Amino acid sequence: MTAAKLAIDPNLLDGILNKTIDTVTESQSQIFEINEHSRQEFQQLHRELELVKEQVVEVIYQADKTEEYAKLARTRLAEVSKHFQKYSEADIRDAYENANKYQIDLSIIRQTEKQLREKRDELERRILALNETVQKAESLAGQISVVLNYLNGDLRKINELVQDAKQKQEFGLQIIEAQEEERKRVSREIHDGPAQLMANVLIRSELLEKIYVEKGTDAARAEIKDLRVMVRDSLKEVRRIIYDLRPMALDDIGLVPTLDKYLRTVKERSGINIELHALGESRRFHTKMEIAIFRLIQEAVSNAVKHSNAHLIEVKLEFTQKFISLYIRDDGKGFDTSKPAKSNSFGMMGMRERVELLEGTLKVKSRLNYGTSVYIQIPIQD
Repeated sequence: MTAAKLAIDPNLLDGILNKTIDTVTESQSQIFEINEHSRQEFQQLHRELELVKEQVVEVIYQADKTEEYAKLARTRLAEVSKHFQKYSEADIRDAYENANKYQIDLSIIRQTEKQLREKRDELERRILALNETVQKAESLAGQISVVLNYLNGDLRKINELVQDAKQKQEFGLQIIEAQEEERKRVSREIHDGPAQLMANVLIRSELLEKIYVEKGTDAARAEIKDLRVMVRDSLKEVRRIIYDLRPMALDDIGLVPTLDKYLRTVKERSGINIELHALGESRRFHTKMEIAIFRLIQEAVSNAVKHSNAHLIEVKLEFTQKFISLYIRDDGKGFDTSKPAKSNSFGMMGMRERVELLEGTLKVKSRLNYGTSVYIQIPIQD
């Protein structure tokens, strides 16, 4: 295809992009509204369901007690009917009316129980349907975010860096997908962790006054104790998420102690034996350099944990006057380096970019069933 055929009027392209962005942004806002409305309705139905469940339990208790009274009334009626000559007309009438009353009461309670059970089942079906709607809306919103990010900036930026049209699209989408995958992971962790815990705290706090009135001070105090535990767990989860995003200890205690803390956490979570060895005299470096080194080791260890099936991961840092050397080795299944890289090897691409920005070198060696080694050398810039 000739260059003339590839020429595109920038103003025309910008106009098309702007109209597309406006349309997609409007659709995204509508999806967010649907998602928020569905989530609020989900929470409201969940509270209503809990109330109906309590009512069902109460009605069942009433039915059991009424059944006992009705049984006694029937026994009394049978006794009076059998020996009616011993009882007055008023006794016979009272026995009959009493038995009839309890039978009617029991019928009403059974009908109420049936209606409550039907309402409970209907609420559970609606909650399930709403949950599916929320999940679909979140998924669609995430996909639209990928499109918007691509249209808003990355498409034009990549046009300046990459000449081949297919490479521009694939590389740009890989960058955006990696960003969105990280955002989705953090969003899911917040949703499943702190957000869920705080929603439970809200629901249970609404029930606290009722518990105090119906069950007394001891029950209310126990509920408050449980709420305190839930809030503490939520705070712990938030701190973990913050640490994953940016280990603040890096600024306070330095690179090696922060790495040691991080690797011990990974070891506890994964069950894989991880060893850290620091050689030479460790000292503080520029913040950007320490962050980059931390992220390089984090990515290499994460790849080993996820893909290698390793039993041991060794991490070595060597500090010299001119270089910092990183060596990450695992005894896992390895891979064939002669084959083309898979599409999901974006983590390695990100590592290469970080190393290039630091003017360093990166080498990867691997053999099937013998593990993988990653060697990185970075010059120290004063």
